[in-house]
Amino acid sequence: MEPNQDDDDAGVDESSPQEEMITTSTHHFGDGDDAFSVTIIESMKEEYGLFVWPCSIILAEYVWQQRSRFSGANVIELGAGTSLPGIVAAKVGADVTLTDDSNRPEVLDNMRRECELNNVTCKVLGLTWGVWDEPIFTLCPNIILGADVLYETSEFSLFSFYNSLPQQKWASPD
Repeated sequence: MEPNQDDDDAGVDESSPQEEMITTSTHHFGDGDDAFSVTIIESMKEEYGLFVWPCSIILAEYVWQQRSRFSGANVIELGAGTSLPGIVAAKVGADVTLTDDSNRPEVLDNMRRECELNNVTCKVLGLTWGVWDEPIFTLCPNIILGADVLYETSEFSLFSFYNSLPQQKWASPD
């Protein structure tokens, strides 16, 4: 898989002192009949959440390589940001819920645009680490994805999210 950076000037207002620096990246998976591409909209001015991190590319490739495990699975991607791994999971047949910080509506909106752009249907859910409201307890994933989700020490409460999910047998990768 080789990411292909396609630069678009869409969304850049040159009269604005702070240009948004919007671009897209295209990520290719496979080379046979089941091959596909995923296009991601990225904002290079953001601190995080709206551009593809290297770990996300690696996790997306893992999902592709393990696609038989993901087909038909109930998947949640924590801290999805641009949602590359989650979108790949949806493309290979998983029922996907994409999550990110509920205080970052621009990221959640971008996740919805990513799904539309890539012709996949995913649920999008805003979460706040440590706040346990009803939508969290309705999630019953078989697989939890997370790429670069532990970059701030204040967010180490992520581990308590795992413990709050309904108890079930968790599969670990071989």
